[in-house]
Amino acid sequence: MFGQKSVAGSMVGGIPDTQEVLDFCAKHDIHPNCEMIRIDEINEAFKRLERGEIAHRFVIDMASLKDAA
Repeated sequence: MFGQKSVAGSMVGGIPDTQEVLDFCAKHDIHPNCEMIRIDEINEAFKRLERGEIAHRFVIDMASLKDAA
């Protein structure tokens, strides 16, 4: 367009929308399926993702970072 203008947005919603979803989930005990992994298990986690073995999310135990140092 003239003047090199652009319009951008997000389909995700803003902070109030996100808070509404979080409140709804808390009220109805809705939560994601998670698997806690140590930082030294990250490579195997990626391999499992590549193989399509995961139907949940990984959460890295950040306390394991000090053990890896």
